[in-house]
Amino acid sequence: MSTVVGVTYPRTGPQAPHPAVVLLQSQNIAYIRVQWVDLTNQIRYRVLPLAYFAKLLQSSNRPAVSLTKATLGMVFLNMSPGFTCNGEYSYVFDLDSLRTSSYAPSHAIVMGWFQEKYPSPSGSFDVDLCPRALLKRISEQAHSQSNVDFLVGFETEFILLNKSDHSPVNNHGWSCSPALLSGSVEAAVLEEIADVLARDGIELQMYHAEGTPGQYEVVTGPLPPLQAADALIHTRETIYNVANKHGLRATLAPRVFGDNPGSGTHVHISVHGHDGNAASPEEAGRVARPWTWEGLELRPAEASFLAGVLDHLPALCVFTLPFYASYGRVRDGIWSGGTFACWGVEHRETPLRVCNPASPSSRNFELKMMDGTSNPYLTLAGILGAGWAAGISKQKELRIKPITSGASAVELTTEERASLGIQAKLPLTIGEAQEAASKDEELQEILGAGFVDAYLRVTKYKNERYDLSDAEKARLLLIDHY
Repeated sequence: MSTVVGVTYPRTGPQAPHPAVVLLQSQNIAYIRVQWVDLTNQIRYRVLPLAYFAKLLQSSNRPAVSLTKATLGMVFLNMSPGFTCNGEYSYVFDLDSLRTSSYAPSHAIVMGWFQEKYPSPSGSFDVDLCPRALLKRISEQAHSQSNVDFLVGFETEFILLNKSDHSPVNNHGWSCSPALLSGSVEAAVLEEIADVLARDGIELQMYHAEGTPGQYEVVTGPLPPLQAADALIHTRETIYNVANKHGLRATLAPRVFGDNPGSGTHVHISVHGHDGNAASPEEAGRVARPWTWEGLELRPAEASFLAGVLDHLPALCVFTLPFYASYGRVRDGIWSGGTFACWGVEHRETPLRVCNPASPSSRNFELKMMDGTSNPYLTLAGILGAGWAAGISKQKELRIKPITSGASAVELTTEERASLGIQAKLPLTIGEAQEAASKDEELQEILGAGFVDAYLRVTKYKNERYDLSDAEKARLLLIDHY
């Protein structure tokens, strides 16, 4: 693999343009946004003129821009502990991720991989802290080692605010028609978001008003994990930019108004592939029996996936709910998942919900413990890593039974929870989530202990930067950043 970094000068003679450049020119693209998401879930980018992007593609088989190594752990203008001003990464373009950016005409977007500029003694360019590379590794290992693939879709909730005073654009509630009156600015914003996503190749399944004043939700269709995370980042940028175009501020902050529900990013995951759960080639011929409970039947891989995720759910919260404000949203009694590590069948008071339980072709698992402050690459790497490596690959038995009654876990007696196998409580603060992750050795082995350690340092530092002694200042800062 080439160690050439950047454009080589002097350039000699004309060179044929890269096929990607020819395509971009045909679409009247003039600028490329080289985009990445750091460990704090800030979306960052550099804008390159198409002509320079073309030169980079011609100069190397590892075309990239150089970025300071501190970029992954930057909080405001400060570096998190363990990150310094020394050294640079190559952010290598992933041309498979190229897509137009219709909210910014004449712009296209490309994601990439953080790699070392020069190879290690073993010849590797790998960077343990690259969010996209981590998700790619987990997905590929699940496929190659267990013949299991995943599809992922997202529900993105957000609130439209007036810029002048951060008040909601309207006071209408869940699915109410007055929230989308023809001629209103909010109706125009939602329709333009839908149009932009369609033009940029992202399937929008629906949009509607949610339960908080000024709150809406867009639901995007299932994709393989890496493409799904890319699509979610593009959806978030589309929401932000289209709202701004119409003079509004969109926020994915988990709890903007204390007297109304917060905003989440619910993730839907379906498990596909080998159902024998063979741990070795010798066992490949064994046919595993489905998991059944009171009429519900799950394929073996689905049951083991649930078992792995449930076992590590307290630690996974540090990825799905990485911010102090996240824990103001996930409480008992408000349809946000509750405070116990449990699951249910079409039950909205459980953190994991089986959707379409009787239809294997459309059945999926919704995890409600995620919001817009989370980095989707890291979140999916954690969830899929726990579900596959700690669940499917080990043929883990699903011992926790689903809640099928109308009651939530907190409303059950201690004896009733015990009869279902529900024991673990979920973190109630970011500090508790960090502690759970620091003690989860199996999850650290799956994701890499060095990555988990660096991520915990960044998360702790980020949360300390918010002055919670001034609640309104902290709220406005939260809105500005998310």
